[in-house]
Amino acid sequence: MAELIIMFREVLEASLIIGILYTYLRKSGNESSIKMLWGGVSSAILISIIASIIFQMIAGGFEGNASKIFEGVVMIIASAVLTTMIIWMAQNKNISEDLKNQAKESLSSGFKYGIFTLAFVAVFREGVEIILFLYAIGVKDGISIFPSVVGSLLGLFAGYAIFVQGVKIPLKQFFNVTSVFLIFVAAGMLTYGVHELESGGVIPYVGGKTQVHEDKIISTRMNGESKTFALNQEKKADKWASRIWDINPKKNLDGSYPMLHDKGSIGGLLKGFFGYNGDPSLIEFITWLISMIGLNVLYQKVGRKKTKEVFSEKNESPEKEIQGEK
Repeated sequence: MAELIIMFREVLEASLIIGILYTYLRKSGNESSIKMLWGGVSSAILISIIASIIFQMIAGGFEGNASKIFEGVVMIIASAVLTTMIIWMAQNKNISEDLKNQAKESLSSGFKYGIFTLAFVAVFREGVEIILFLYAIGVKDGISIFPSVVGSLLGLFAGYAIFVQGVKIPLKQFFNVTSVFLIFVAAGMLTYGVHELESGGVIPYVGGKTQVHEDKIISTRMNGESKTFALNQEKKADKWASRIWDINPKKNLDGSYPMLHDKGSIGGLLKGFFGYNGDPSLIEFITWLISMIGLNVLYQKVGRKKTKEVFSEKNESPEKEIQGEK
């Protein structure tokens, strides 16, 4: 379900940007530039598809630890990009006016492809974000095509409803709610990136202890739980010892995962939405905790600060909100 929310939001953001530019060009009498606008949109979509294919080819070329390291790095980058997007939305409370000013500057500069470039950059940026986010979700939880398609269609429909049908949608509340949700997703991506770097040997396993006793390795967790491993299973022993707990229920008799397992039906949803992990390592748990606290504090601080600045300049009440325009 995380892919549905992300696709809905990304496509809606792109639709809003293009809708604002289209409305401005039409109302300002620059209808001749609308072709440039659609040219930028279509070019960005085409290049995004090509970039996605190339990215998948590169990602498929890694094996073993190299694959884990690549996935870990991409997960961390995706988390950083998602965080930047969340903070950017919190900082920019008057995106419509900013886009109109950019369009005005492009037209007045005399640069023939100004509007084309503006539309291309806006849509291609969303395309790159989608590539990163869906890959990160796919690595962690697997990708479902249907929710992704539904999210894209809903985003297009919402953009159409706002700019063509003139429907007023509470966009501020929508972005606030989805931003809180995406904070959990970003924290989960970052944590899983650290998990992959641990598996790839870049980050050492920390927590618990292992000791060799005769012909076996005794691995002990921080909670005192112990398990023995063969001498050639040193990495598995270190990995097991680093886990601070394991609340995952055992597999069913048929080999399937129980509902509350982090790979089960309910646990899998919690993992996708909130980064839930039934047996986290010490570093994973610390990473998730710090990222959750840090992102929430940063979002609240930046968002509230910017809102106060915007409304104090306009001498308006924060409760007054423009929900849409035609």
